Amino acid sequence: MQFIEKICISWNLHLYSSRDYAPNIKSAIMKTLKLTLLCCLLSAFAFADVSQTQKDALVAIYNSTNGDSWKTSWDLEQPISNWHGLTIEDDNVVAINLSFNNLNGNLPKEISDLSALKVLNLSFNKLQGELPSTLTNMISLEELKLFSNKFIGAIPKNIGNLTNLKSLELYNNNFFGEIPSSIGNLEKLENLILSSNSLIGKLPASISKLKSLKVLSLFDNSFLGTIPSSIGQLSQLEELVLSNNAFYGNLPNELAQLTNLKTLLLSNNAFKGNYAVLKDQLPNIVDFDLDEANMKGALATLDSEEDDNDDD
Repeated sequence: MQFIEKICISWNLHLYSSRDYAPNIKSAIMKTLKLTLLCCLLSAFAFADVSQTQKDALVAIYNSTNGDSWKTSWDLEQPISNWHGLTIEDDNVVAINLSFNNLNGNLPKEISDLSALKVLNLSFNKLQGELPSTLTNMISLEELKLFSNKFIGAIPKNIGNLTNLKSLELYNNNFFGEIPSSIGNLEKLENLILSSNSLIGKLPASISKLKSLKVLSLFDNSFLGTIPSSIGQLSQLEELVLSNNAFYGNLPNELAQLTNLKTLLLSNNAFKGNYAVLKDQLPNIVDFDLDEANMKGALATLDSEEDDNDDD
């Protein structure tokens, strides 16, 4: 900071001392004003800094994910504003984008001390272990992108605490267990992508509360049961991808209410009946995939939830 002040004072003195010799005094004054403004901006940036708590959280991430071996590492001696992948606003870290950066290890519990964080993108790395329970305290999060890592364990049951989430992308990991019912609290959610994990169980009824949802992708898991008729309430849905699971029974009539659908992929399940005409009922459909067995025979669409009760 003192260095910046010396530069500003030196240049201001130079301009004023040479003003009498300048052919255009007005021009010299304008230069002085511009330089003064620049010095003010430099001073503001010099003072900008995040809290020690946030610094400690970032260092914890660095240490727990083998920061020295990152593709683009952090120099901890440099100002945080110089650290790769960070976005800082109003002295707060609001975004971390360290995708494709060779992070290897676990996420530390201290990550929740980044209380203003809106975007966390750690995709395409080698992160492992379970998600820290403190993650669900990060209520400012809008985008959580942890796909293509080696995470294990269950999706946190309190994931519904993250009520500002717009995108939850956990695909291509080793998560297991069921989708927590608290998922229904994420009313701002637009993208829910949980494909290529080891998730099980039925779709929670609370999914029907996600009225802003545009993408629901669950393919390549071990989900089972019937598709609830309440899925017809997701009127904004553009992509529904349920392939490669163990869903069964009849598709609900309400599926035809999803007129914004562009992608509907349901193959490699055990659905009953012929749904060939369904494609014609979806005016915006582009990608449509059903098993061959579901493209033949008489059309049959029964309420899937009643079908499930009958099986019980």
